[in-house]
Amino acid sequence: MKKILLRAPILTRSGYGEHARFVLNSLTSNPEYDVYVEPLNWGQTNWIFEDTDYRKFIDSLVAKFGAYQEGPFDICMQVTIPNEWKKSAKVNIGVCAGIETDRVAPVWLQKANEMDGVIVTSNHARSGFVGSSYTLTDEAGQAVSQLTCNVPVEVVHYGVKDVKPAKTDLGLKYDFNFLTVAQMGPRKNLGPMVKWFAEEFHKEEVGFVVKANITNNSGIDRIKLKNSIESILKPFGEERKCKVHLIHGNMSDEEVHSLYVDPKVKAYVTATHGEGFGLPIFEAAYSGLPVVAPAWSGHVDFLYAPVTNPKSKKTTVKPLFEKVAFDIKPVPQEAHWDGVITTDSNWCFPKKDKFQKAMRNVYEAYNSKKSQATQLQDYLKESFNMNSKYQEMVNAVETFSNKSSSSQTTVESDKVMVL
Repeated sequence: MKKILLRAPILTRSGYGEHARFVLNSLTSNPEYDVYVEPLNWGQTNWIFEDTDYRKFIDSLVAKFGAYQEGPFDICMQVTIPNEWKKSAKVNIGVCAGIETDRVAPVWLQKANEMDGVIVTSNHARSGFVGSSYTLTDEAGQAVSQLTCNVPVEVVHYGVKDVKPAKTDLGLKYDFNFLTVAQMGPRKNLGPMVKWFAEEFHKEEVGFVVKANITNNSGIDRIKLKNSIESILKPFGEERKCKVHLIHGNMSDEEVHSLYVDPKVKAYVTATHGEGFGLPIFEAAYSGLPVVAPAWSGHVDFLYAPVTNPKSKKTTVKPLFEKVAFDIKPVPQEAHWDGVITTDSNWCFPKKDKFQKAMRNVYEAYNSKKSQATQLQDYLKESFNMNSKYQEMVNAVETFSNKSSSSQTTVESDKVMVL
């Protein structure tokens, strides 16, 4: 059996925590793997606190890692931003969701080149690695070489979860509500999206369900988020008819999925600047909600699907969502993140009027948009089923492991002189 160490923020309520649990489930689906877990923190995000069988299972793998004294692991998989990747096993694999922008930072390329391979969640994320290049200069400023990604990068998407939604009562005032799940910050573009909604529907009985936080799920964070959203809505005054329903705090998978199937929640919207994958968008799509989104970055991998014309029988790949036009422009100064989002990066800026028109289209032509969403839902359930994605993850691990073993054998045989 191969002994595999998984280093990841696996117990956190975060996107990377979700990614880590997907990787763990993939690894443990293979009986040939003996898995150990080293839990990491992820910023200031909360940890999972529920006393479930799955939590106990993760704890047992953490305890097994704590007692491990048998030397280097065969494989180390590290689910975190590349800045934190390090060589610590015979085979080292970096796993990340990539970046929202059109390129990765130089340190990401340096760290990737220390790995035997990289696994990402979308073709957009892959292009960030394989398409980025930086000129290296000497002390005199003369170009000496190019920094590029020199290791293979594989794409493994998330799979459709088998989740039974919880029974919840959101207390929604109106029968038609949009939904978004996002962090309040520059990257998800949540503030402008709330404003654009209020401008478009301020005189109509339409709602907007916003599941969000700023940093974590604390009481202070809740107050800050509430104040921020209220300041956006204040200029619309008391005559505003449209409602914004703010949801904050820890939610289980069952509770989150209840949002997607609530009979009064009709569509999912995002004005994101970019996604490494876009898990909430994916969950909404495979739950059958019409999606409004810009056609750029990670989520386009699952919002397009093959469609067969009933008359010509010709199959073409088409967008099964309401596309929002956008511009690609430099990331603003306040979103720069040293070693992660570089000053020369670009990302998507959805156009306000096009976003509002897309929301209006879904609202006024809902039956046709719902039919399109159901078509996408059927495609995702078939092509993104969880077991196939687990196998894709295992296949990628095996590919990198075999290539590493092969290269080591070649190096050793080159040392042999035949006399």
